[in-house]
Amino acid sequence: MMNTTFDLAAAAARTFQERLGDPPAVAIVLGSGLGDFATTLEGAVGVDYASVPGLPLVGVEGHAGRVVVGGVGGARIAALSGRAHLYEGHEPAAVVTAVRALRLWGVSALVLTNAAGGINSAMRPGDLMLISDHLNLSGYSPLRGPNDDRLGPRFPDMSVAYDAEFRALFRQVAQTRDLTLHEGVYAGLAGPSYETPAEIRMLRTMGADAVGMSTVVEVIAARHCGLRVAGLSCITNLAAGLGQSTLSHDEVKETANLARSAFIGLLSSALPGIAAKVST
Repeated sequence: MMNTTFDLAAAAARTFQERLGDPPAVAIVLGSGLGDFATTLEGAVGVDYASVPGLPLVGVEGHAGRVVVGGVGGARIAALSGRAHLYEGHEPAAVVTAVRALRLWGVSALVLTNAAGGINSAMRPGDLMLISDHLNLSGYSPLRGPNDDRLGPRFPDMSVAYDAEFRALFRQVAQTRDLTLHEGVYAGLAGPSYETPAEIRMLRTMGADAVGMSTVVEVIAARHCGLRVAGLSCITNLAAGLGQSTLSHDEVKETANLARSAFIGLLSSALPGIAAKVST
């Protein structure tokens, strides 16, 4: 019986190998409304989360719950269309099972994307933000409890959670494509309610540029197990108290769709470069 975090991740990794073949060097997790990127992969083959032992099901609209492997710019990558969230009732270890499975499968680098509320006044809905660092304000860590040395060390270093070389590559690609790419700190909260205006003022004071309900526990688990990480936020709305509209998930999906071209273009150019860096 599978009863440890390692067992669950290892079972998922075996299924990836059996159903999708040898691991690509790079994988990407696609956040709310951003799953269309997976449809652009060449020669894609996929598997639903529901048929992968160990992976939790995803129940949020805009998250397809499917792993797809295919080509982009000559590189082979894995795209996870959708993620499990803490607010769905999953334990932190379950939320990061897919991340750990990717590493056990043999993936070397992970790009995490999300839809986020903009706090920095320089950003507007539809903009993209490269994550330089994060604030884990979710109240959770996927590393809580006994450590399994097969996954990583007891006390992993998080001083450079977001790979500097990958960030430089994203900036270079954005400049080449004449695309505005902000860079800043992402605050991860547990959700599912949107933040209050007072909470947004607090987050701004703490140095957050954007806020969302995912990513941070995944990054902790990824660094713990030795994955190199990059993060990208699509700013889908102004955070509470900074705009006139009522916040809603429909707005998040609509704005993510408006940013589709820029998002896909940036990833299509950056991912092959990341793959080249980790494959040499």
